[in-house]
Amino acid sequence: MSTFALRLPDSLYAHARKLAEQDQASLNQFITVAVAEKVSALNAVAFFAERAGAAKPGDLASFLAMVPERSPLEGDER
Repeated sequence: MSTFALRLPDSLYAHARKLAEQDQASLNQFITVAVAEKVSALNAVAFFAERAGAAKPGDLASFLAMVPERSPLEGDER
């Protein structure tokens, strides 16, 4: 595991510390989870951008054309 000295503005440090306490976690654990969430979100954006870039115009229309025509199920009319 790596260590990293982090400089935070006092107000952000105090807020993060309070949130960590509410979450019953150490500040280190709270910040680690926050960084992991951000990395995951950015990876997801990159993944979907790559997938969308591979799509061709008309792909969605072709996919939707495979759905059979039928009335909505009871309760799904709206």
